[in-house]
Amino acid sequence: MMKRNLILSAVVLLFITGITGCKKLFDIKPKDTLDESQMYQNVYDADAAVIGIYGKFMGLADRYVVLNELRADLLDVTNNADENLRQLSTHTVTESNPYASPKPFYELILNCNDVLEHFLVMKKENKMKEAEFNQRYSDIGALRSFLYLQLGIHYGQVPYVTSSLKNVDDVKNSANFPKLPFNVLLDSLVNFTESLPYKDVYPTGTNLNISVDGYTTEKFYVNKKVLLGDLYLWKNNYQKAAEYYRQVMETGTQGVVDGRYYSFYKLGWDSDGAIDHYISYSRAGDASTLIWDSQWRIMFEQAYGSKGFDREWVWVLPFDSKFQPENSLIKLFSPVGGSYLVQPSQQVFDLWKSETQKVSAQGGAVPYDARGVLSTMTIGGQPVAMKFLYNYINYATQSPASVLTKSGKWFLFRETQLHLRFAEAANRAGKYRLAWGFWNNGISGAYPAPGSDVTLYHNTLSEPYPFNFDARNSGSSGVPYYRSDWYRNIGIRNRANLPNVDIPVADSLLSIESGLIKEEALENAFEGTRWADLLRVAIRRNDPSFIADKVYDKLRKSGISSGAASAARAKLMAKDWYLPFKW
Repeated sequence: MMKRNLILSAVVLLFITGITGCKKLFDIKPKDTLDESQMYQNVYDADAAVIGIYGKFMGLADRYVVLNELRADLLDVTNNADENLRQLSTHTVTESNPYASPKPFYELILNCNDVLEHFLVMKKENKMKEAEFNQRYSDIGALRSFLYLQLGIHYGQVPYVTSSLKNVDDVKNSANFPKLPFNVLLDSLVNFTESLPYKDVYPTGTNLNISVDGYTTEKFYVNKKVLLGDLYLWKNNYQKAAEYYRQVMETGTQGVVDGRYYSFYKLGWDSDGAIDHYISYSRAGDASTLIWDSQWRIMFEQAYGSKGFDREWVWVLPFDSKFQPENSLIKLFSPVGGSYLVQPSQQVFDLWKSETQKVSAQGGAVPYDARGVLSTMTIGGQPVAMKFLYNYINYATQSPASVLTKSGKWFLFRETQLHLRFAEAANRAGKYRLAWGFWNNGISGAYPAPGSDVTLYHNTLSEPYPFNFDARNSGSSGVPYYRSDWYRNIGIRNRANLPNVDIPVADSLLSIESGLIKEEALENAFEGTRWADLLRVAIRRNDPSFIADKVYDKLRKSGISSGAASAARAKLMAKDWYLPFKW
């Protein structure tokens, strides 16, 4: 029977967030479950339930990464991987494969349902103020929608259960819970998530948005507007997707006009290496002087609450070695203190090698994308995907300070994804040049001025919202003088020290879309976005080769038999994209 046992899961983050003022959860005698009469009595109990849900959610970190990356083309198995992981990579998953089971997702979904039902009762009985209810109910509701989106992406047709059940296995009852096709599921998710009464982050200083023991908790929770942008992007409603993405991009466009105002989630410069996250060299064009201890790589190591961390990351959860659950991503990726089960594919190395950086003022050019160098390492002769390991393995020594101290972060969403997905929506809405600018060298770069008067340039103010941007910057001697909200936006490839990509006018839409998806691979490899990106575009274009060819290339280069690679391609070309839905 499925009990209300969120208290044990709550431990992982309650210590971290330091929630106080509640009725001393840790004074309760240890046991697996709490009687319902002891729970849901006030807002502090509600907070414990929210944190408990996220504690259990962290148990899905390795599954999330494996399903979204290993099934695609950027991550490959190592010799240590078992048959279950190999099946995921080669698209030969059997019903007995534990990764084919949606049960872990549904266990958490039913926990969400239980909490949502109790929140409604608490509101009715005046145990929470309306504003407190709106925030917490919306948070858990949005996380449930995120989980269902993942189920749709990986299983195609799934039951949509919104009530609490005594036994998770009841979900298997198709008479009570018929499977919804992915597109129908998306409709349900859009309608429910839109209905949530609160879509902003928790206000600073409230119980669930505080700073304790080096952790600021603002980034712990699913961003509801990003989620809605993603849902609308899957539904091909590009206007609504772009509206929600833009709202998040302009989170900092308020209050004091300072560096934060111009750069927070805007991919804007701030003359601070800890914030800018450029690909930089101490001597331009000299590959041996690539900067490691700040700039681009440091975003994966920076502390919670630091300016650079806050301006890059939208959603990220901490693993702390002092608390459960343990960091499953170290087991997955690390050859030191881990099991080293997955590694960067040869395909992703080839993608990075296919780029050439900008020619420097001294005339030198580096013939590869340095994001590959900073995203991976060779440790003990083995290629390692490092993004989830930089809080564990020291980049300079290539070893952990202690193999037993396995702290780290689960990265779920950052500003580059935000910009690339906005660009994807803008491109499909016919705003090709704007999409190209976000991808390449920024808004002002896409709309350059011929002289110092930028009045009619550096902007798209003639476009309707959300495509009307003002990036005018006249410089110190410009007349009239402009420092507009988006003037520091530099574009994703520009930040990575890469030249603009020329696009043939005849097929701007498809060329830009393909370029954006490739750029997300170059920029966000291993972070859990790849399978969804490939699937979304393949469905939209009705072109299974968009997935099949890339997976085939990965497998062909991995050394498996040509027959196995061809079989995987044939399966994907037949639009057999989903895992077997087997308990």
